[in-house]
Amino acid sequence: MISHSRKHIAIFVSYSGQGGVEHVMNLLSREFVAKGVRVDLVLSRAAGAHLGSIPRGVNIVDLRTRHTYSAIFRLAKYLRTTPPDALLAVKHRGILTAVLARFISEYKGMLAGNIHTNVSASLKHSSWLKRTGYISGMRLFYKWTDLVIGVSQGVADDIMKITGLPPQKVITIHNPVVTEELFSKAALPADHPWFKETGVPVILGMGRLTKQKDFHTLIQAFAMVRKGRQGRLMILGDGGDLESLKELAEKLGVAGDVEFPGFQKNPFPYLAGSSLFVLSSRWEGFGMVLVEALALGVPVVSTDCPSGPREILENGRYGFLVPVEDPMALSRAIGNTLDNPIPSDVLETAASRYTTERISEDYLLTLSEGPSRSGYSPGSAD
Repeated sequence: MISHSRKHIAIFVSYSGQGGVEHVMNLLSREFVAKGVRVDLVLSRAAGAHLGSIPRGVNIVDLRTRHTYSAIFRLAKYLRTTPPDALLAVKHRGILTAVLARFISEYKGMLAGNIHTNVSASLKHSSWLKRTGYISGMRLFYKWTDLVIGVSQGVADDIMKITGLPPQKVITIHNPVVTEELFSKAALPADHPWFKETGVPVILGMGRLTKQKDFHTLIQAFAMVRKGRQGRLMILGDGGDLESLKELAEKLGVAGDVEFPGFQKNPFPYLAGSSLFVLSSRWEGFGMVLVEALALGVPVVSTDCPSGPREILENGRYGFLVPVEDPMALSRAIGNTLDNPIPSDVLETAASRYTTERISEDYLLTLSEGPSRSGYSPGSAD
C-alpha cells in the first residue's frame, strides 16, 4: 500500500438525493478510513437515502444549509478552523461554493473538483439562459481549483473543451464499483416471480424514469424483440416518466410483459438474475450499473452515449454499443446478445479494473501529489 502524505481529507457534497454520487462518496470514504486517513464528510445538507449508509469512522460535518450555495460562509469557517490537507468538492455547485469559500477563508490546502456527468450532453436541451449561466460558471470558477477530476475520459474531455483548462489540470478517475458488498447483496433472492421461472429471458433496465435514461426507446426496442421471441422487460426506478412509459407499453401491445417495480434499495438480485442488462441513456457521466452488471457476469447492451459506456465496454469488446435513440439498432443488439452472450468469466474480468481498492488508491495518490508534477501550485489560476 502506498504511503499517503495527505492525512486529512474533506469531501464537500450535498446528500439530499438518491443518486449514485452519494453512493460513490460513501465507498471512497470507507476506503480512505480503512487506509488510515481522517475523513470529514462536509455536507451542505444532510438528508437523503444514502445518509444512513455513511461508513463508520467518517466524521460528519453538517453545515445545515438549505442549498449548496448558501453554505459558502459556513464552509469557509470550517476551512479556516479545521483546514484539511485536501478538499474534494463534488458536483458543479459544490465546486463553485468551495472556490468562493477558499477565497474567504484563505484556505491553502489542495482543492479538487469532482464532476460526474457530461455537462454538454446534459445541457443540450436546456434553455439558453441555463446553459449560459452554467458554462460561464465553469469557465470563471474551475480555473481556481488545483485540478478537476472527471469520472470518465469523456467527461474530462468535455470539461477541457468548455473551460479551456489544460490536460494537466483535468484528470480522469473512474468510479469505484466492485465491492464484496455488491456480491453479497446480489446473492440474495429477487422478490419477483419472473426470476423463479426458467426459459423466458428477463431484460433489465435500471435508473431514474427521466428523459436522460430514455426508457421509451428501450420499450420500443423490446416490442420489436417480442415480435420474434419470448421475453420480458423489467425497469427498476422511480420518476416522472412512469405513466408515459406504461402508456407506451400498452400502445405497443407489450404491457403484459413489461413491469415497473419501482425503486429497489437492493437492485442487485434483480440484476444478477436477469438475462441481459440494457443501458438506453441519452447521456451519462460514467455508467456504474454497466460495471455492476459485468461484475455479476450479466451480458450488457448500451447506447454509445456521452460519456462512459464506450470506455467501460472497450469500444464494444464487452457488449454491443448502439446509437442513442435508435430502437431498431437496440432491438438487434438485444437479440444478438440473447443468442450469443459473452461468457460470464470474460465479463467479470472486464469489471476488475473498477474495484474500490484500486480507485480509492488513485484518488489518494492524486490528492497527495495533485498537479504538482505539472508545475501548478495550490490556488493558481493558470
